[in-house]
Amino acid sequence: MRLAAERFDVLVIGAGFAGLHALHTLRGMGRKVAVLDAAADVGGVWYWNRYPGARCDVESLQYSYSFDEQLEQEWQWSERYAAQPEILRYIQHVADRFDLRRDLRLNTRVASAVFNEAGEFWLLSTEDGRQFAAPHCIMATGALSVPRLPDIPGIGDFKGAIHHTGQWPHEGVDFSGQRVGVIGTGSSGIQAIPQLAKQAAALTVFQRTANFSIPAWNRQLGDEEQQAFKAVYREHRARAREVGTLYEFSDKGAFDVSQAEREREFERRWNKGGVNFVHSFNDLSTNKAANDTIAEFVRARIRRTVKDPAVAESLCPTDHPLGTKRICVDTGYFETYNLPHVRLVDLKKTPIDRFESHGVKVAGEEIALDALVCATGYDALTGAVMAIDIRGRGGLSLRDKWAQGPRTLLGLMTAGFPNLFIITGAGSPSVLVNMIVGIEHHVQWITDCLDYLQQKSISTIEASVPAEDRWVEHVNAAANRTLLPLANSWFLGANIPGKPRVFMPYAAKIGIYRRECQAVADKGYEGFILSTAGAPA
Repeated sequence: MRLAAERFDVLVIGAGFAGLHALHTLRGMGRKVAVLDAAADVGGVWYWNRYPGARCDVESLQYSYSFDEQLEQEWQWSERYAAQPEILRYIQHVADRFDLRRDLRLNTRVASAVFNEAGEFWLLSTEDGRQFAAPHCIMATGALSVPRLPDIPGIGDFKGAIHHTGQWPHEGVDFSGQRVGVIGTGSSGIQAIPQLAKQAAALTVFQRTANFSIPAWNRQLGDEEQQAFKAVYREHRARAREVGTLYEFSDKGAFDVSQAEREREFERRWNKGGVNFVHSFNDLSTNKAANDTIAEFVRARIRRTVKDPAVAESLCPTDHPLGTKRICVDTGYFETYNLPHVRLVDLKKTPIDRFESHGVKVAGEEIALDALVCATGYDALTGAVMAIDIRGRGGLSLRDKWAQGPRTLLGLMTAGFPNLFIITGAGSPSVLVNMIVGIEHHVQWITDCLDYLQQKSISTIEASVPAEDRWVEHVNAAANRTLLPLANSWFLGANIPGKPRVFMPYAAKIGIYRRECQAVADKGYEGFILSTAGAPA
């Protein structure tokens, strides 16, 4: 016999940065909240991603909450770019410091979420048969949280261990003395490969697409440097809310200066390291000729670093402008290919024929492997949401609605699904900015909205179809003003076979986006349908 559903004011799915911040804010409003997560602890993507070399590519002092001044002053980061264990400790500290764990339901995987139209509430059912009900549901499921395994013939026949970087064993993996293969040279692969090379007896990297990567020049953070940054934290946070991440943005175009001056600027930023490199000039994301100058600078660096000319050429990206795929930040990635036990297999030149029990066959050659690491990415932005069977008005399936690509209003709601909010979803800046900046903005907008609904005795809010259509067109237009659509990236869903090619993030600066969201709220949630209890929407 099924037990009665536990009832709450708001249900939140996901106990990462977004879910914990939503819980803390909603609790402060006096709402009864439960946060559901399949993991055994808090952390979201930082709970699962424990692969060697895993670390954030946003500087530590920026990659943190801003909602509590005492928290940001007391926490001390050890490195310029924090590694996964330190970020997880930070999230765990937040959960403990604000007593959030008592409202968590961990080891709880949500299977379905159904909107009950008569009662105007969401009913969530878990894989183990429990049910939770609330008028409002917030998807804090993360943009990069559903790992994607490669679809290669025979991979099921491989007898060795297979690990995905996004689902790494918590006890770690010892590759000492093993012949290890890696598929994927995106961000996680580029971070993991130098570390795997330190363990493996032989490391074979199967590269599907060459990627641009910038040195991190990671280092320890001293107390004096941290205190200087924290002394003006409020100013830093205010600027981040306008630009997303605190980079040094140029006010000049690439051709506003001489070639010599352009090269000096590239060199200066390369030596500083990090993603800031891509902002060397203000037209690199919109002008292909300008982008060619910085892309060639990086290719020249790869050729200078990698001793084997043929390997260097395979590592040089030529099929997309720099920055149109997620720019990677590395520590010794290209240098790794100079090691005698590391081999690069360029799959564009010699595709994999098939996997066999003890290795892989490539162009007729058998490459023996003891273990395989899949750094093959995620079903980004929509995967975690669509992994749940979500049903809105009239039993409308979200999977069916988004079959041709995600459709949202402001990236926050989707028509036909009342009181269902999405944090950093498709149609918002999401992965194009510091994720925590985007998360904090969305949590504030959503909680302000819930407060407004309560004050006005409004029971449901949902996106209207015309407003949603206009927003989708607006997001597409913003992307098309840039070079971003020129790459077959996971921004477009190109890494998932059969996934519709739709550019999912909103490419405008987050300051512009924030003002657009605020204007909607200031006009009584223009573009949304609001109704009182029992009234037709």
